[in-house]
Amino acid sequence: MKKILLFLLLIVILLLAAARVRYGGGEPYPDLTTTPRLDASALETVLTYPEPIGNVAVSADGRVFFTVHPESRPTGNRLLEFVDGASVPYPDIGSQLELFDTVLGLVIDRQNRLWSIDHGFHGLRSPRLLAFDLEDGDILLDYSFTQDIAPAGSFLQDVQVSADGSTVVIADASFLRKRPALVVIDVTTGNIRRVLEGDPSVAAEKTLIRSGEIDMSFLFGIYSLRGGVDGITFGPEWLYFGALSGSGLYRVRLADLKNGDLTASELASRVERVADKPLSDGLSIDVDGSVYITDVEHNAISVIDSSGNLQTLVRSPDIRWPDALSFGPDGWLYVADSALQDVILKSRGHVEAQAPYKIFRINTGTEGFPGQ
Repeated sequence: MKKILLFLLLIVILLLAAARVRYGGGEPYPDLTTTPRLDASALETVLTYPEPIGNVAVSADGRVFFTVHPESRPTGNRLLEFVDGASVPYPDIGSQLELFDTVLGLVIDRQNRLWSIDHGFHGLRSPRLLAFDLEDGDILLDYSFTQDIAPAGSFLQDVQVSADGSTVVIADASFLRKRPALVVIDVTTGNIRRVLEGDPSVAAEKTLIRSGEIDMSFLFGIYSLRGGVDGITFGPEWLYFGALSGSGLYRVRLADLKNGDLTASELASRVERVADKPLSDGLSIDVDGSVYITDVEHNAISVIDSSGNLQTLVRSPDIRWPDALSFGPDGWLYVADSALQDVILKSRGHVEAQAPYKIFRINTGTEGFPGQ
C-alpha cells in the first residue's frame, strides 16, 4: 500500500511540474512607458459600478454600453447601458440570463449595431455572438459556435467589425488551450473560419505580468496569466492586433483576412509587425492611423503613431487594469478598468471590497471611430 501511495504521489508531482512548465513561470517584461503626453488630471470618470467592468463601447451619439467582467462570476446583470446617471440592463432585465453567460467583448459598428461576444466559459459551454439593433434593441444576428471554431479551452473575448459591416473578427486569447487564433465571419454568407492559429503574431510569449506589486501568478506558481491575441481594431485597410502577453503590435490587410483561398502560410506571410508594445489588453484607432493601446502593468494608455513610434498618452494609479478601449464622439477615448488583479481567483467578498469599478475617458485631441 505504501508503494502505491508513493507512486501516486510521484504521478501528482510530475503532473504539477508539467502544468507549471506549460502554464506557469514567465520573465518580467521591460517598462516601455515614456513621459505621458497628457497629465493624469485630464482623465475623467464616466461612471462607477459595484461589480468589475469588462469591456466598453460608445456609440456615435454618446450612448455608453459595458459588460460585467465574467471573471467576477456575476449572478445578475451582464450587459448594461449607462442612462441618465444609472446603469440599466440591456436590452432589458428579463433577458440577461437568457442571452448572456460569460459575455465580455463589445463593439458598435457603423450600421448602428451593438455586437457582444460570449466565450461560453472557455468554450466549455456555448460561445455566442449577438448583434443588437440600437434603434429598438432587437436581435439582428445570433451565432453559436461549433467546437471546430471555439473548442474547449478557447476564449473568444474581443470583437471588431469592418466599416462596411460585412466582416466580423474575433480574438481567441486561448488562456487554457494555448492555441490562439483569429475568427473571421462573413456576415453575408455566414461562413466562419479560424485563421493564424498558433502563429507567432497571435501567440503568447513567456512573460510574467506584474500589475504594480502584484504578480499575476496563481496556485503557487503553477498558473500565470498569459494570453494570446487579445486587443484588435480596424483601420480603413488593416486589422491591427496584439497578444496580451506579446511584445509586438501586428497588422494584416482586411482583404487578405477575407480571402479564403490563401493557405495558412500565405496568410501568415502577409502579417506585418508594426512596433513594439507594452503588455496590453485593449486597442483602438483614430482617423490618422494612430493605435491606442492599454498598458496593463503600468496603469497607462499608450499610443503608437502611423510611423510606429510608441509614446505614453496618460498614466494614473486610478486605472488599476486598463482593459478595453472605445472611441466615442468628439475625440473622447473611453477606457474600462476591470481591476483584474483584484478579481481573478478572488473571493466574492474580496471583489466586492474593491468596489467601485470605473469607466474613464480622456480627450485625445483627434477623432476616432466611435464604437471601436
